[in-house]
Amino acid sequence: MKNKRVMLKLSGEALAGEKKTGFNEAECIRVAKQVKQLVDDGIEVGIVIGGGNFWRGRTSQNIDRPKADQIGMLATVMNCIYVSEIFRSEGMKTQILTPFECGTMTKLFSKDRANKYFEKGIVVFFAGGTGHPYFSTDTGIALRAIEMDADVILLAKAIDGVYDKDPKAYADAKRYDTITMEEVLDKKLQVIDLAATIMCYENKVPLAVFSLNEENSIIKAASGEFNGTKVTV
Repeated sequence: MKNKRVMLKLSGEALAGEKKTGFNEAECIRVAKQVKQLVDDGIEVGIVIGGGNFWRGRTSQNIDRPKADQIGMLATVMNCIYVSEIFRSEGMKTQILTPFECGTMTKLFSKDRANKYFEKGIVVFFAGGTGHPYFSTDTGIALRAIEMDADVILLAKAIDGVYDKDPKAYADAKRYDTITMEEVLDKKLQVIDLAATIMCYENKVPLAVFSLNEENSIIKAASGEFNGTKVTV
């Protein structure tokens, strides 16, 4: 069955490329061209971007954890504004929604507002995480996917799927083609964080985990025929 609405999770580091910070415009354009094809095929696309190219959480004991998390939330807003503009340069219409007011830079999130945008073929960026500290962008995309009745979460990562152990540390690491969300929980596999995994498990939201670096990997993942791991529910 064809996916009608997908939620795409991009890491900030992936969009930064080899620089590891800021943006690699060529990489962002490559992502945009793939999403444009999905939109042209009638698929509704929501996007969450991590903030790791600017901020990696609490790095100093002099900063309170909630404040550190707020910096991270703002990093995701910056990322969404930038990537949204790249998408527009490729011919797409976009809107950025946040769970808190950002002046005129974004619109305040509501399910009704997001649905209206989706119905018009607009790519919706969900920035600012959940708006609360102690929750990651993994939890943010799980929450939005559940709220927006998404068919699947597409997890574009640096590695090409879910492994039984760290493939960078163990040469004999085995990749799963398919695994259940329950197995992910039982085996404590760090696909997404624990809170997000439980939310997806309880609300039956499947994942497609794949490498962003492979050609047309986003398009393939949205179709269900891709080189990676299907996490079923």
